[in-house]
Amino acid sequence: MRPRIPASLRRLKPFLAGVALGLVLLATVGVALAEPAPPTPYDALLKANVRDGVVNYPGFEGNPAFRAYLDALGRPGAPAGRGERLAHYINAYNALAIEGILEGLSPSTLFGRVRYFKFKDWPLDGRAINLYDLEHKVIRPLNEPRIHFAIVCASKSCPPLRSEAYATAAIDAQLDDQARRFVNDPSRNRFDAAARVAHLSEIFSWFDDDFRAAAGSTQRFIARYVADSAVARGLAEDAFKVEFVPYDWNLNGIAPRH
Repeated sequence: MRPRIPASLRRLKPFLAGVALGLVLLATVGVALAEPAPPTPYDALLKANVRDGVVNYPGFEGNPAFRAYLDALGRPGAPAGRGERLAHYINAYNALAIEGILEGLSPSTLFGRVRYFKFKDWPLDGRAINLYDLEHKVIRPLNEPRIHFAIVCASKSCPPLRSEAYATAAIDAQLDDQARRFVNDPSRNRFDAAARVAHLSEIFSWFDDDFRAAAGSTQRFIARYVADSAVARGLAEDAFKVEFVPYDWNLNGIAPRH
């Protein structure tokens, strides 16, 4: 036989149930509204340690502000809008790519690339994810092909790392600037207008589908950003023969001290 509950306690049951429900909702809202990691300390480090895309890795090594930013990236919370997501995840990718180098990983060899991109999980937004999945399952689904000129995997043929963090309010201008810098960089892409030959970064081969989806063809996409007007006209007509430049996986800066 169950003990009889006093009437006074029975009257409290609806109140207690409401309190419990409120606590659950508060916890849920707290997780949903958690702010993504602010990039301010990371921005200062980039300004101090990146010049024309050349990264001074010792400047990040053992730096408490960089460690605090990485720790903040790992906490639960995710941005809401398109601009917030792009800035947050591009910054996260680039910071984790730097940390991979500091931890002794390197994409300079085939096996090294497997370890660097796929075998190492990083804490991000309260979960674990590797660089490969961050790029292909989180960033690429945002349907923004200019990200391929912004995420930097610590190699010379990668896009140049900016000397600033990506910011929500400036994200489109920053991505346009990255696209123009990358397309017109002769160490990455060269255009022979007379012979109608484009010597392109392998990035344009690897992510051809993304550029086609945005502009109808990779050449037409490049035509939006190339500075030479004659080259732009030819690319807009898909008139160039394309040859791909071998990728240089060597480190894009000064190696860490370890």
